[in-house]
Amino acid sequence: MKMQTLSRLAGLALVMGFTTTATAAETILEFTGSASRNTPEFEVEAPWILDWRISTEGAYESAVDIALEEAGTMGHQGRVLSTKYPGNGVRMFDQGGRFYFRVDSSFSTWTLKVIQLTEEEAAEYTPRDLSDTD
Repeated sequence: MKMQTLSRLAGLALVMGFTTTATAAETILEFTGSASRNTPEFEVEAPWILDWRISTEGAYESAVDIALEEAGTMGHQGRVLSTKYPGNGVRMFDQGGRFYFRVDSSFSTWTLKVIQLTEEEAAEYTPRDLSDTD
């Protein structure tokens, strides 16, 4: 009986557009959507990364702007992403706290994963040099 209840709760979390991972896995939360909205609040320790993916369908011009906001104070922490094209990437943060993302989206489907890093993983993280692209 308890397993059925847990399955229903997991299904509900997926329908609401986010999931949580209670295991030792790196992913803390995942948010998905196709409209403008604020994500639920989340708490994370530094260092962490945002793994983002944007996709589009149809002939309409898409646009996605994502900002990081501090929960409780509504303090704007800065723009995380602004694009008119499908794609994916990651961004590392060295500040922990309680946050949410403000997503402004037109004709796009987006997925945002908050991934906790260890200090060792953060030290190995190397940003991509955009001048090296073909």
